[in-house]
Amino acid sequence: MKKMTAIKINADVKATTLSVLALIGFLASWEITAYFVASPFFPTVGAVFKAFKNLIINGDTQGISLATHSWASLYRVLLGFNLGVLLGVPIGLLMGLNKQIYNSTRSVVEPFRFIPPIAWIPLAIIFFAGDTRFAFLIFLGAFFPVYTSTLVGVQRVEPLHKKVVAVYGASKFYTLFHVVVPTVLPDILGGMRVAMGAAWLTIVAAELAGGTNEGLGRMMLNYAELLKIPEIIVGMIVIGAIGFDLNELLLMAERYLFKWRWQVTL
Repeated sequence: MKKMTAIKINADVKATTLSVLALIGFLASWEITAYFVASPFFPTVGAVFKAFKNLIINGDTQGISLATHSWASLYRVLLGFNLGVLLGVPIGLLMGLNKQIYNSTRSVVEPFRFIPPIAWIPLAIIFFAGDTRFAFLIFLGAFFPVYTSTLVGVQRVEPLHKKVVAVYGASKFYTLFHVVVPTVLPDILGGMRVAMGAAWLTIVAAELAGGTNEGLGRMMLNYAELLKIPEIIVGMIVIGAIGFDLNELLLMAERYLFKWRWQVTL
């Protein structure tokens, strides 16, 4: 056991070291390229860091701090994402367990899956205002990955498992919460990770469309109009960093809940 723990720690240290070296190599390549290009549209790492520091201390052109922009976008993403999960999971379970309902509604539900959330922006501008508009758009982006992964996960539940508990007189609710849901949970978490990425794609596009003074997408658009490239890159980096952290949280939850899935190594 101690030997396996030591091996795991060494593997983690090695992975972290390689990640740090890769980051240093990327930043060095960026700096060298910026030096030779020598263009205001290709800022150096130092210029981006200076813009990052200024946005934290002084805020943007309207005096809104980077933290305020970040929290506005994060709040909207989490609001729409949670709505997507809360509706995507039960509807996916319902459709997966009842093929008759799925087959009868498939021609209505499935076409909506192929309409990108960005296409809904004009209608969202007309019918909604404030954070409700963004929550609606992000909900559309997050709902279908969770719904689809849940629906597919239900199809993979072993019929034998359901028959075994039925032999012992288990009710449908017992079978649902003790057999179906535990089996589908890994697929649900996988769908949630995809949904989180879709949510961030949607919020940036929605904030670019206007209707708010706060948000990373809006901040980037304001600086794009001023041709301030370093500030735009700061917004991109912050979006990537927040998205990465949220994805890591979901991965940690997946590792904790389904340790058996992480015991197989190649």
